[in-house]
Amino acid sequence: MSTTIVRLPDQATAQMPKRSYLNNEHGLLSWLLTGDHKRIAILYLISISFFFLLGGIFAGLIRLELLTPQPDLMASDTYNKMFTMHGVVMIFLFLVPSVPATLGNFLIPIMIGAKDLAFPKINLLSWYLYMVGGVLTLAALVLGGVDTGWTFTTPLSTHYLNTNVVTAATAIFIAGFASIFTGLNFIVTIHRMRAPGMTWFRMPLFVWANYAASILMVLGTPVLAITLVLVALERTIGIGVFDPTKGGDPLLFQHLFWFYSHPAVYIMILPGMGVISEVISTFSRKRVFGYTAVAFSSVAIALFGFFVWAHHMFIMGVSNYSALVFSLLTMLVAVPSAIKVFNWSFTLQKGSITFETPMLYAFAFIGLFTIGGMTGVFLGSLGMDIHLTETYFIVAHFHFVMVGGMLMAFLAGIHFWWPKMTGRMYPESFSKLSAVTSFIGFNLTFMPQFVLGYLGMPRRYHAYPAEYQVLNVLSTAGATVLGIGFLLPLLYLGWSLKYGKIAGNNPWQATGLEWQIQSPPLTENFTEIPVIDYEAYDYEWLAHKTEQEVTVG
Repeated sequence: MSTTIVRLPDQATAQMPKRSYLNNEHGLLSWLLTGDHKRIAILYLISISFFFLLGGIFAGLIRLELLTPQPDLMASDTYNKMFTMHGVVMIFLFLVPSVPATLGNFLIPIMIGAKDLAFPKINLLSWYLYMVGGVLTLAALVLGGVDTGWTFTTPLSTHYLNTNVVTAATAIFIAGFASIFTGLNFIVTIHRMRAPGMTWFRMPLFVWANYAASILMVLGTPVLAITLVLVALERTIGIGVFDPTKGGDPLLFQHLFWFYSHPAVYIMILPGMGVISEVISTFSRKRVFGYTAVAFSSVAIALFGFFVWAHHMFIMGVSNYSALVFSLLTMLVAVPSAIKVFNWSFTLQKGSITFETPMLYAFAFIGLFTIGGMTGVFLGSLGMDIHLTETYFIVAHFHFVMVGGMLMAFLAGIHFWWPKMTGRMYPESFSKLSAVTSFIGFNLTFMPQFVLGYLGMPRRYHAYPAEYQVLNVLSTAGATVLGIGFLLPLLYLGWSLKYGKIAGNNPWQATGLEWQIQSPPLTENFTEIPVIDYEAYDYEWLAHKTEQEVTVG
């Protein structure tokens, strides 16, 4: 059955309701009790920005300590607490929820033609759970901090007394339910609430990526939650799950923790990959090359993610046979990621490429994530892993994937959809300066750490031989530049809220359904449910659409 697109004349468009989700008649309370997915996304954005700044302060103090070979800024215990809290805050309170809870919350219903997520009240509850987890994390910090490392490795987490493991574990346990509820909401919404004509293979790749990440959230997060409960119980009442003197197995903790924490890497990176697909397509004016392969590669990454956890454990007593199997699986998980990178590259080929700020961040993502992924192959090789696994090579590899990848993708997405979220443009010159500064600062920060790791400098040490100082000074200088690059968006995006140029509905001339409605969106997104009769990234359809044409159901 064919579908019809109703074209409204310009004067009719002017008479459409213009009440945006940003209207604030009832003040703060209306935001705190909202069921609107867009407002909840903004609440998340404000919250995770705060925790990002907090984690960044911890990182800055760590780099200041490492300027000199001797521990002259903070004591050993304080340094241990600093890098632990940096990891806890950045991973569980920023990286995991960053794209899904903000951009995913805001965009997924609009992209599939729905008026909200399937469970608006559960969506709001997820934000409150996240905030409770954040407050408890701050309480753990104020009460003296945690110094076991963000991995809570036993027996440090179960037996060492001078640390607030139970408080921090409770915080992560509660915040984990926020991820589970968000993932559940996305899965049900994508399955049940797509607009007429929005088939699976007309969905934007951003939706596919968040769908795959949601599967990981729902299946993986409960494993971490119960693991931390067991740690807390062993610490408080002395059950012997991980204590070998009571019949427990300390290696069991590693298996349980990494069974979640390696898929968690893909919870963080998959939504970012979805952002890059949208940005690359828009600013090269082409349909994503191999759309179906890119879509299925997201699902493949999610599935493979559950079968590679033990590559974190090659030096921890696993059998040679197990190590060989997990090494092979680690090599295989790189394949669907490589599919995405190659397909993005073919999308760019012969495209009408323009270099707006989101595209600069997308290029930064591709370069840095590729380096992070390739160095992951080093660590999947048994011989190399034994030499490198407890060194700064791990630190550099992880940050190339998570900061170079996830954070660059997050910034690409924020800059790409900021005009839709706020109705305002930001100053392009400052935003491009921020992108270039962040890229240079990142490489100056973490490239020296690959060399430090190869030379043998252990991670998590705050005293080191003098011959490593030059590389550490370079890394600290780079962290300063990187910090400036990350702070600039807070300034010019905040400025744009009041003084930015009016964006219009579709400043990038993109094809997504979110760009065919007003900016900022209506409270219920659409006056009528739209009917979709064009493919994702169909720029020929867009070329035949005049500025006065409005698509409605």
